[in-house]
Amino acid sequence: MTTDTVTPDSAHDSAPGSSTLQDKTPRKSSAKSGRSRAREFALQGLYQFLVGRNEAADIDVFTRDLSGFHKSDSAHYDALLYGCVEHREVLDALIVPLLDRKLEEISPIEHAVMWMGVYEFQHCIDVPWRVVLNEYIELAKSFGGTDGHKYVNAVLNGLAPQLRSHEVQADRLSGKAR
Repeated sequence: MTTDTVTPDSAHDSAPGSSTLQDKTPRKSSAKSGRSRAREFALQGLYQFLVGRNEAADIDVFTRDLSGFHKSDSAHYDALLYGCVEHREVLDALIVPLLDRKLEEISPIEHAVMWMGVYEFQHCIDVPWRVVLNEYIELAKSFGGTDGHKYVNAVLNGLAPQLRSHEVQADRLSGKAR
């Protein structure tokens, strides 16, 4: 697995794109938080769902046998995999108005990453919106197409004020967000 620059959920307090030494130092795979790992496994599962049309329960059984799964936050993985599959129509309905092309033209990786980001905005209120945004931009950079992370950023940044209005407004007032 490659290294990335995502910091643990609980320790990350700077906005995406800010330049701190911690953000610029790549983390080895072993230093990833359980939630970051859960997001990676859920992304793999949702890719199987979108491309292979596999059932979520079958994907879950397969994924839990993968190397390193025991280090992930399995409850967060469950919420993402099953939550995104169950709420896919609602998630797509939120995403589609922000797209400049048909949903079918979006790569399955970026599609799954956007599902997960929107799902976390809606259902994982304990994760700050800026952390959600950063985590999914980084996932898109690691697993998506060349500029897929820019697309994910635009869509999730466009939805954040709608889905986390109080949090985004508070950050804007404090100067932490534009």
